[in-house]
Amino acid sequence: MTKGLSPTVVVLDYGSGNVHSAVKALEAAGATVELTGDRARALEADGLVVPGVGAFSAVMEQLNASRSAEVIDRRLAGGRKVLGICVGMQVLFEHGVERGIDTEGLGEWPGAVTELDAPVLPHMGWNTVDAPEDSVLFAGLREERFYFVHSYAAQQWTLEATHPFPAPRVTWSEHGARFVAAVENGPLSATQFHPEKSGEAGIRLLRNWVGTLSTD
Repeated sequence: MTKGLSPTVVVLDYGSGNVHSAVKALEAAGATVELTGDRARALEADGLVVPGVGAFSAVMEQLNASRSAEVIDRRLAGGRKVLGICVGMQVLFEHGVERGIDTEGLGEWPGAVTELDAPVLPHMGWNTVDAPEDSVLFAGLREERFYFVHSYAAQQWTLEATHPFPAPRVTWSEHGARFVAAVENGPLSATQFHPEKSGEAGIRLLRNWVGTLSTD
């Protein structure tokens, strides 16, 4: 890519639903964005965004049917940036358990996604997060609120840092139970909330992520 141009980002279109708001938010964050299911384009882009709405099992079925899971794995093996959003974050874990159905995830992180122990579900609306001091995604955003819509989440984090790799940065939130709200782990980042629905704070978070993309 020619130096000085904005980073290219593909929003992966694998049948997960309406993701045009994510495209618009990423454009507002300074990226050149394409919504496509084309595997070659997804591999070539500076950044790949994996959205997800609905059930864990349905999203995994769509990812596998479109061979998008293979694209995500190949990008990460090459150290190329990927951002998962909502169920697009959940499927990065080993398993998702919904209504008694245990579905195998992408297995990028250990652990399971399970139902929140909360008096009201889904968790819908604005909530604060507890981000690490050295977070890149949340730089300048530690006091902001973000928009969540979910009933399931990863409620434990067990991945340990292995030398020479830096420790993952894990951000937490709470709704009845404490859960993982975001992760920054080398080339792989993810948010349980929807940055594209989180107003200016969400655009600033996406701008922080876009700023990490290589345009060489």
